[in-house]
Amino acid sequence: QVQLVESGGGEVQAGGSLRLSCAASRNIFSFNAVDWYRQAPGKQRELVATITRSGSTNYADSVKGRFTISKDNAKNTVYLQMNTLKPEDTAVYYCRATSWGRGDVYWGQGTQVTVSS
Repeated sequence: QVQLVESGGGEVQAGGSLRLSCAASRNIFSFNAVDWYRQAPGKQRELVATITRSGSTNYADSVKGRFTISKDNAKNTVYLQMNTLKPEDTAVYYCRATSWGRGDVYWGQGTQVTVSS
């Protein structure tokens, strides 16, 4: 069973920065893609950013130019650097990984990000 553990959340003022980490229990090169999702209270979970096995990245329009997804294969960790944070970025942020081949999907437990105005 694959485990994904997020960390790095917290409370920050608008305009500030946070870096989230998603540590996997196995080699992240075995995943077809790793995504960051977020869910705000009363809202549906939404896709924020994706990084593929080859390193290609994609972002939701709402975070383009402010968030950067990256990975360190040696540390089995995917990061989400969040800059110029806004109150509307407040949410629980989840890491999701999709395995190469079978397409099994794994989720982390989430980390809370709160941006105050």
